[in-house]
Amino acid sequence: MQQHPDIHIWQSTQACFEQLHYDPIALERLNLMNMGQLSIKGLIESALNLGRTLDSDYAPLQQFFVVMEHCLKHGLKTKKTFLGQNKSFWGALELVEKLTPEAGEITASVKDLPGLRTPLGRGRAWLRLALMQKKLSDYMKTIINRKDLLSEFYEANALMMEEEGAVIAGLLVGLNVIDANLCMKGEDLDSQVGVIDFSMYLKDGGHSSKSAEGDGQITAILDQKNYVEELNRHLSASVNNLQAKVDALEKSNTKLTEELAVANNRIITLQEDVERVQEESSYQLETRKASRSESAPDGQVLGETRKQLKEETLLRLDVEKELEVQIGMKQEMELSMKMLEKDVCEKQDALVELRQQLEDLRVINQQLSHKSQSADAGSKQKSEAIARLEEKINQMSGTVKQMETRCKQAERERVLALEANRLFKQEFGDKIEMSGVFWALMERGLIPSPRPQRRCKNCEGVFCEGCVSNELPLASSILPETVCTACYSLLLQQYASTPT
Repeated sequence: MQQHPDIHIWQSTQACFEQLHYDPIALERLNLMNMGQLSIKGLIESALNLGRTLDSDYAPLQQFFVVMEHCLKHGLKTKKTFLGQNKSFWGALELVEKLTPEAGEITASVKDLPGLRTPLGRGRAWLRLALMQKKLSDYMKTIINRKDLLSEFYEANALMMEEEGAVIAGLLVGLNVIDANLCMKGEDLDSQVGVIDFSMYLKDGGHSSKSAEGDGQITAILDQKNYVEELNRHLSASVNNLQAKVDALEKSNTKLTEELAVANNRIITLQEDVERVQEESSYQLETRKASRSESAPDGQVLGETRKQLKEETLLRLDVEKELEVQIGMKQEMELSMKMLEKDVCEKQDALVELRQQLEDLRVINQQLSHKSQSADAGSKQKSEAIARLEEKINQMSGTVKQMETRCKQAERERVLALEANRLFKQEFGDKIEMSGVFWALMERGLIPSPRPQRRCKNCEGVFCEGCVSNELPLASSILPETVCTACYSLLLQQYASTPT
């Protein structure tokens, strides 16, 4: 006998209750984790059975948001304001925008929604938008991994700070297989009262287990197909992200190559300038020496020459410093180019591997699609067989009704015959006794029969044609047979006492 999943969860909860030595906070975390598991499982199963996009009025979806709200509220630090104590999880959800820039769209949409006046309403709207974008699991994992930031909003023993929060974030991945279209305009998210309906998770699973035996294989195939499609979507997104990174690296590589070429040209130019300055310096020194040997030293010309030599020396030092800087930049660029080329090679290898995995998943998806089609064909055949059986049942029901009608008619005829027999006996009792003796002698052949004789098919007795004029269906034949008056009355009583 298959054990109900709710009973299994209750037993595991009771075992953990004994191990936790009656720690109330730990018990609250465990109960919330179990309720989250039940709500997510029930939502996925009901959504797959429903087979359409979910809306705001869907009861399992409403219960899921209520459970998530209780999980996010567990262990929140109370902040005192001039209006009283404020206890909302909206501040913790705003951290996602800082950690994941793509979540800024949801936060901006929540802030732009009209009619939201409280942080609690904004938090509820954020959960609904994240579920519709199929990013709720990713965002929850992002903030749970940063417990240093969550400590500002939660106590150390809160659910979001312990392992139970990570478990719930992992379970939320399964919600990516469902589609939800929630309209939050006109919905009062500020004043809603979130109460968990435990009756939805404590129903008897006997009927569901019986129905699941017939559809278990189809459900398993559909679940595998949805899981493969979701994994395929994640891999496609990873491939696209890696391709974008490779493109960005290639652009950066091209830009660095251009900058390196410019730097090389600049270095060549600087080297030419240095050589030219050196040649000019050598020429001026030779000129000064020649002028000294030819003429007497002139103080004014010598001062100008020294000043010019000093300026040219400073210019040469500046050019040499700039040349060293450019050479260092060239070496750094060459090192960066090598690192970028290595990174690009690694990314390309990872991209090839991911594409191979994606191709394998496509093959698996095709196989699952064929299995799903086979299962659908088998289900269609079963449905047709059920329809034929129902048609036969309807035909048999019509036959039974006809037999009941005939039985009622025979009962009425029997009553009328009994009444006629009673009246006949009252009027012709003595004559019947004499006629009985007469017919007995006639059957033995002692007296010849005055009229034609016929045989009763039930008692095999020989009677006159008038006494064997009634017909009834017998067990030995399909069509009605002729019987005597006595057998006719007896058979009518038997048919009347036999249940239909």
